[in-house]
Amino acid sequence: MSGDRFDICVIGAGSGGLSVAYGASHMGAKVALIERDRMGGDCLNFGCVPSKALLAAGHAADVVRDPEAFGVAGREPDVTFTKVRDHIKDVIATIAPNDSVERYEGFGVHVISDHARFVGPDEVEAGGQRLKARRFVIATGSRAMVPPIPGLDTVPYMTNETVFDNGERPQHLIVIGGGPIGCELAQAHRHLGADVTVVEMFSILPKDDADFVDIVRQRLTDDGVNLVEGAKVQSVAMLDGQMRVTVERDGAVEHIDGSHLLVAAGRRPNIEDMDLEKAGVAYERTGITVDPRLRTSNKRIYAIGDCAGGYQFTHVANYHAGIVIRNALLRLPAKVNYKALPWVTYTDPELAHVGMNEAEARREHGDSLRVLTFPYHENDRAIAERETAGMVKAVVSKKGKVLGATIVGAHAGEIIHPWVLAISSGLKIGAMAQMIAPYPTMGEINKRAAGSFYTPSVFGPRMKAVVRFLGRFG
Repeated sequence: MSGDRFDICVIGAGSGGLSVAYGASHMGAKVALIERDRMGGDCLNFGCVPSKALLAAGHAADVVRDPEAFGVAGREPDVTFTKVRDHIKDVIATIAPNDSVERYEGFGVHVISDHARFVGPDEVEAGGQRLKARRFVIATGSRAMVPPIPGLDTVPYMTNETVFDNGERPQHLIVIGGGPIGCELAQAHRHLGADVTVVEMFSILPKDDADFVDIVRQRLTDDGVNLVEGAKVQSVAMLDGQMRVTVERDGAVEHIDGSHLLVAAGRRPNIEDMDLEKAGVAYERTGITVDPRLRTSNKRIYAIGDCAGGYQFTHVANYHAGIVIRNALLRLPAKVNYKALPWVTYTDPELAHVGMNEAEARREHGDSLRVLTFPYHENDRAIAERETAGMVKAVVSKKGKVLGATIVGAHAGEIIHPWVLAISSGLKIGAMAQMIAPYPTMGEINKRAAGSFYTPSVFGPRMKAVVRFLGRFG
C-alpha cells in the first residue's frame, strides 16, 4: 500500500478515530488507520471501561457490607484483588474484538500498527510506508499528566494506565487529584477495603455545581475516604518502606503516609514526535488548534477528541467523528455545538450535568431565570431502594426554554438523558412535564421538577378564582 492515496487517513485508534474509520469505510471511502499502541485507545484499555468495571466491583463489595436497611445481615466482604483485576481484564477482553485490527481490516480499512509522523502537508510515514491522503484525522488522545512534584520520579506510582494491572489491595492508597478520575478510583478502592486519602489543591470536582458536589463529598466522607482539600503537594518520598506525601495546607505542613500512590492530576494531549510542523499544523501545550469545523491550520487535516484540547470525554470524541465525516466526505460545513454536552462523574452517588449551570444561566437571563428542583427523598422508587441522597436541578428561561440541568443521585447518568434531548432538540419544559412517566421510577424526578414550573399558575390564586367562577355554572 506504500504510495497509495487514501480518502481519509486516521491517526489514532481510540474511540474517535475508530468511529471515523468505521463511518468512512462504510460510506465507501478508502481508509487508512494508524495506531502505535493498543486498538481501542485509552477508553477501552485504561479509562472508561476498566474504571467502570472497577467501580462495579467496589459497588458489589459495598452491597455485601451494608444491606441491613433491607433486613439482610451484612458482613465485611472477602475481596481478592487478583480476581478483581481478572474481572477488569475480562471486561476489556469481551469488548476488545469490536475494536480489533481484524474487524477493521474486514471493513476494508488498511491498518498499520506503528507511530505516525508527517513528512509533508498531505503525507505520513508509518510502518515503513508512506501514505498520501486527501484528508487526515488526528485522533491520538491524551495521557495522564505527571505533575512536577519533587521526588515523584524516585518513587513507584500508578496512573490510570497502570492502576488496573494492580493485583494487590493497597493498605492505604494516596490519590493526588480530586477530579472525576481521582474521586471515582478513590471510592472504588475504599469500597474494596483499602484506606484512601485524596489530596486536592483546590476542591474536589471543581467544574460541577458546588451544592451538588457537597452531596458527593458527604458520601465519600461517610464511606471513609479522607479528603484533604486546599492542599498543595510539596514532595513525595519513600520513608521506611512507606510512601510519604508532604502537603501544605492553611500555612501548615502535613505528612500523609501510605502504601500506594495514584496520580490523577489531569491529562495532556498525545501530540509529541509527530512532526506536525512539517504538515503545517499549529498546536499549543493544551492541544492542536482547531476551528469550529475541527480543521487545523492545514485545512486538509482535522483533529478530534482529547488531542484537540477542550472537553476530554469519549462521547465528545465520537461526536467529533460525526462532524469530521460530514465535513471531509460530504463537504457539509458542520460545526461543533456544545450547548447540549453532558458529562457524568460515576461516583456513588453519580453526578451528571448538561448545558448551562445556574451561575451561567443567571448571567445571561438575570432575574427572569427559573430554577426548578426536586429531591430524591420525595421519589418513591428512591425511598424503596434507600437511595434518597440526591436532587435534580433544571435551569429554565422565563418562557420555558430548557437551558441546563444537573443531577446528583443514584443513576444520574441515565436520568440526565431527557434533559440532553430537551436542550439539543429545543424542547420546552412542557414536553418534560407532560410526558407519562412509568411508576415507580427514579426518572419521575425529571417530570416532577419540570411540573414545578407550572405550580404558581396552576395552583395560584388566579386559577382558584377561575375554578370558583366556573363552579357557579354547575
